[in-house]
Amino acid sequence: MTDIFITEDFLLQNEKSVELYHAYAEGLPIIDYHCHLPPREVAEDRRFENLTRIWLAGDHYKWRLMRAAGVEERLCTGNASDWEKFHAWAATTPRTLCNPVYHWTHLELKRYFGISGRLLNGQTARDIWEECNAKLASSGFSARGIMDRMKVKAACTTDDPTDGLEHHAAIAADKSFAVKVYPAFRPDKALAVESSETFNAWLDRLQSAANVEIRNLVTFIEALHKRHDFFHKMGCRLSDHGLETVPWTDYTEAEFERIFRKVRGGAALAPDEIAKFKSAMLEEFAVLDAQRGWTQQFHLGALRNVNSRMLKLAGPDSGFDTIGDFEIARPLARLLDRLDSRGMLPKTILYNLNPRDNMALAAMTGSFQDGSASGKIQFGGGWWFLDQKDGMEDQMRALSNTGLLSCFVGMTTDSRSFMSYPRHEYFRRILCNFLGGQMQKGLLPDDMKLVGRLVRDVCFNNAARYFGFEI
Repeated sequence: MTDIFITEDFLLQNEKSVELYHAYAEGLPIIDYHCHLPPREVAEDRRFENLTRIWLAGDHYKWRLMRAAGVEERLCTGNASDWEKFHAWAATTPRTLCNPVYHWTHLELKRYFGISGRLLNGQTARDIWEECNAKLASSGFSARGIMDRMKVKAACTTDDPTDGLEHHAAIAADKSFAVKVYPAFRPDKALAVESSETFNAWLDRLQSAANVEIRNLVTFIEALHKRHDFFHKMGCRLSDHGLETVPWTDYTEAEFERIFRKVRGGAALAPDEIAKFKSAMLEEFAVLDAQRGWTQQFHLGALRNVNSRMLKLAGPDSGFDTIGDFEIARPLARLLDRLDSRGMLPKTILYNLNPRDNMALAAMTGSFQDGSASGKIQFGGGWWFLDQKDGMEDQMRALSNTGLLSCFVGMTTDSRSFMSYPRHEYFRRILCNFLGGQMQKGLLPDDMKLVGRLVRDVCFNNAARYFGFEI
């Protein structure tokens, strides 16, 4: 059938963009340095029963749009059958015109299943369902098969410090699977002292994982060091923090010790104590990362679980988060300055969720470069609500106007789905269109090799150099 939407030149709006993409970006392998893929599903090489299981389960992007279109919750996160859920999404898809999910939906159907010449809707749903399910039952559509087919070289999952990483060990031990799957250290629960009960329950898991009795601050830090060391031995080279904003405030070691003793004893902390404890922990983790040569990531600005009724009904990560309007720049600058003054500022990637913070974070990176690494401090790609054409272009403009786009480590999926790898293609097409448009206007030289080298670096080479994975 003739392509009617996802053509070979999709998103490429001029001749220079077309040449850049097809000559320099198309077909490059993928380094997915931040994702939420379940490592167990990779280790066990999961086979997916049908299109709903691989494509809709856990996809809060689609659920949000279905709810907005008037679809009842049982067809999103409820007990409807897999076919009913898929048909509900298919019937919703035409109503998502102008939303990036409309692009992703048809790009994924084409790249994974070869669906071309048909748009997804309620009338085409049955044929597409049956065609895709037949392919899912064939070889090459398991979790590992998909990663191979999409040319993934490395993927970094998101893992709690208490995780035993047994699935990562199993993947690494299987030499028949060439894709490197590394853990990433996500110690958010080590900062979550708003509830002493929840925090202490996590500490109990930590002391078991580290085989260290956590009696005081010294033994708490010892346990974290042991887990950090274990993650490093398992190939981990990145940490990640999900924060509303950097809660930086000055503290003393005596205050840090006193606050830990108080929360470990089960007492509630005052707001200023919570801020001091979080500040101390962020500094502690950054120093560990610097000593090990890791990269720390800060995902800033999400206001999570704003709908308390739906949190109780559907749980977290179900599509009820939004963009926050927190103070970002000043506390972040104070933390980075503290680390820099100690000579302990690791490679760092800063992601914002509120587009108003683009220029602030892009400019921030330039204040802490030290010449020790190309693009040591990174302004991360468009994340979550900004993971779309306008958001990606705005990020590229901010970075280009304040720093070096040529040093950018590029796109990552930040996804729980094995169906998300075409987002790299989406990003690459947008990047080539962004640069090709400037070439077309005479704002960049008409030198395809020069600009093409930048494309390849941003799409793959920079990440390979920056993270130092064995791939």
